[in-house]
Amino acid sequence: MISFYFITSLLGLIKNYIKYKQVQLLLFIRSPILCYFIQLIIQTNNIYKILIYERWFMFLFKIFRSLYNDDYNTKKSKYIKKYQLKYIESPIEKKSPRKVGFK
Repeated sequence: MISFYFITSLLGLIKNYIKYKQVQLLLFIRSPILCYFIQLIIQTNNIYKILIYERWFMFLFKIFRSLYNDDYNTKKSKYIKKYQLKYIESPIEKKSPRKVGFK
């Protein structure tokens, strides 16, 4: 049963090696450890349910991390250069910033 937890990690390890040419032990072991804790918390041996909950947790974690780090704005210029994207400015962004101060 524990071997099922390592299948997702092994596939991720292979993908990361092919894409980035690096192996990170922490990323490899993160998924099985998370699955183990999910199994302890929900008290089930249904491997499919545990794997689904682990993917959902990681998906939500990555969404909130991306929002917190403001990835959209930090990577916007990279994507403009890489994909020749054209962003449409909203009316709020077109306005010049107001000066705030005392008279």
